Amino acid sequence: LVEARTAEVIRTLMLANGHSWAQVRTDGLLVNLTGTAPSEAQRFAAVNLAGSAVDSGRLRDMFDVAPAKVVAAPRFSIEVLRNDDGVQLIGLLPDGTDRAALTRAAAALTPAKAPMDMLETASYPAPEGWQDAVSFGITALQLLPRSKISIAADGVTIVAIAGSDTEKRQFEASLARAAPRGLKVSTTISAPRPVLTPFTLRFVIDGRGARFDACSADSDTARDTILQAATAAGAKGDLSCTIGMGVPSPSWAEATSASIHALAAIGAGTVTFSDADITLLAGDTVTQASFDRAVGELRAALPDVFSLDAKMPEKAAAAAKGPITFTATLDAKTHRAELRGRLVDDRMQGAVASFAKARFGISHVYVATILDPTLPDGWTERVLAGLQALAELDSGSLLVRPDTVEVSGVSGLKTASDTISQVLSERLGQGQTFKVDVSYDKALDPMAGLPTPQECLDRVQAVLTQKKITFDPGSTEIDTASGAVMDAVAQALKNCTGVKLEIGGHTDAQGSAQGNLALSQARAEAVLVALQGRQVDVSGMRATGYGEGVPIADNGTDTGRETNRRIEFTLRNAPAGVVPKSGLNAFLPPADKAVPAGSFATGTPAPTPPGPVETATDGSPLAPPQMTVKPRVRPGK
Repeated sequence: LVEARTAEVIRTLMLANGHSWAQVRTDGLLVNLTGTAPSEAQRFAAVNLAGSAVDSGRLRDMFDVAPAKVVAAPRFSIEVLRNDDGVQLIGLLPDGTDRAALTRAAAALTPAKAPMDMLETASYPAPEGWQDAVSFGITALQLLPRSKISIAADGVTIVAIAGSDTEKRQFEASLARAAPRGLKVSTTISAPRPVLTPFTLRFVIDGRGARFDACSADSDTARDTILQAATAAGAKGDLSCTIGMGVPSPSWAEATSASIHALAAIGAGTVTFSDADITLLAGDTVTQASFDRAVGELRAALPDVFSLDAKMPEKAAAAAKGPITFTATLDAKTHRAELRGRLVDDRMQGAVASFAKARFGISHVYVATILDPTLPDGWTERVLAGLQALAELDSGSLLVRPDTVEVSGVSGLKTASDTISQVLSERLGQGQTFKVDVSYDKALDPMAGLPTPQECLDRVQAVLTQKKITFDPGSTEIDTASGAVMDAVAQALKNCTGVKLEIGGHTDAQGSAQGNLALSQARAEAVLVALQGRQVDVSGMRATGYGEGVPIADNGTDTGRETNRRIEFTLRNAPAGVVPKSGLNAFLPPADKAVPAGSFATGTPAPTPPGPVETATDGSPLAPPQMTVKPRVRPGK
């Protein structure tokens, strides 16, 4: 009776005061208090409450106290701003971050001005991936002179400005190579529109058809308007127009379109814009009546700011002493410039020779000219303008005559024709005629020969889609039949210097998981060694074995097992969750026949991937901690 009555009274008190977690058990006159108190204060209150009902000497405090909740660490991040005024560092760092290394790297970029350091430190351990993110952020800071870099453990965000499209592509390629594996990187690099001086457009209609020698526009809308006019005039193929700043009038598209239409109406000739100055030269086949009609309509359509100089071709009389010409040729192999023809006097000859040596090199100029004091006014200026234009080419020729300047050749820059037209238009002046015939050679383009990491991966994927890399049964040796495939993969990786690729090895589900893991690792490494033996730069590549853990087909059938036995190439810095479709991934079922999540075609649960083989800090694979048994030879393995 004493036990029951005591327990009932104390339980009632506990429940009435909200201590439902407390448990009461009596043993004779003793009262055992058990349970887990939410806090030390709750435990103390419950013991005192029980002591108010019975003598405290009869109580046995056996309460536990729930551990205190750990305060969540704050989000660590660094905002780095770099521009011409210096470097600013703002953010919160965890314990262990080398703050001095970060400030030293920032100070080295602007020696004349110390960086603005507004960093704080919190007493929490660094989250996973923090150090990789900080190291990559420092690399990006050193590479980008005008940038904002946001560094966090879960990723790095970069916003920067490049000086040109070429510099933008170089920045993007360098950042892609430097990004650590597994780090999420978001990059936005913009390039300002170029300033075009003078603002130039040149449209030609001759025996080769209608085409642009140069095209400039001030907006996307203006570009579309100009290209539509060119198409209506008979231009075909891939037409392009450079969008830039420096347009002389908001009516640029209106004036250029009207001039192109006028040239199409007369049927042959050229129309050249140099800022607001327009030169229209009719072709030899144009009649006076059609010329007068088209030019009259054009003058009425042009805005007031534009000045038009339109003329029919003049028939040059033959000179008794021979043609008045100056020629220069630029050799493709030696890049040697040979100057021949007429110049006014010794002083002008010296000026032309010095100008050529400054453009082509002192040892790459050969001068064999004759002097003629009867040459027309402005002859030397025409020659210098032509040499300046010729210097924009990798090889070509220049012809200067009293009535025209002609430049032709080959360049590795797509903008060479635009640049030459701008030079001649500016230096020759309004009303002067010239001809530009420049072709683009991709082999000479220094940027065209540098594939991006994604382009390198796409080339390899195209090879593996046609035929897979296979091995001798139960072996890590690439079979003889796959030699041609390896040669094709090596050729696909040509010029892919330092590209970060992962060579993944995969097996079917036959045999032990540990044995399959070791086999897949060895096969991936065999592919890496085979590429290295074929003179491929493998410094950025890594071999990883996944065993049977990442199937792409049903392991319950022979066909599915054959599909699962594969080598795959992926970008090491691909965003998390994105698996590039390479090699035999092309055999995945279509969306309308997809296998339900968590199961294969047989309906069995999908196995949990064991993960890649453990690697050392330098990326090389570690040997298994215990001896592994060589897998038995299985048919077709």
